[in-house]
Parts: sequence; C-alpha cells; structure tokens
Amino acid sequence: MGATPFLTKGLSNVRTEMSLAILAYNIKRMTRLFGTAKLIEAIRT
Repeated sequence: MGATPFLTKGLSNVRTEMSLAILAYNIKRMTRLFGTAKLIEAIRT
C-alpha cells in the first residue's frame, strides 16, 4: 500500500482518506480471492 503522507488535513478528512484506501485494498484482495465475475455477481445480489 505504501507509506505516503495523507493528502488531507484534519482528523475527519484523514479518517475518510484512510477508509477509502482500506476499501480499495479490500476490493483488490477480494478480486484476487474470488475472481471478478463472482465479485460482480455478489455485489448485484
């Protein structure tokens, strides 16, 4: 993921930025584990 400084200022904004980074990581991980087709199917249901 890299250890770069946050682009935003303020605790609320940093929390949001970190949450988005974690969400992106989890989606990438799920794609690798289940495959794109299964992930899209699970999201649609």
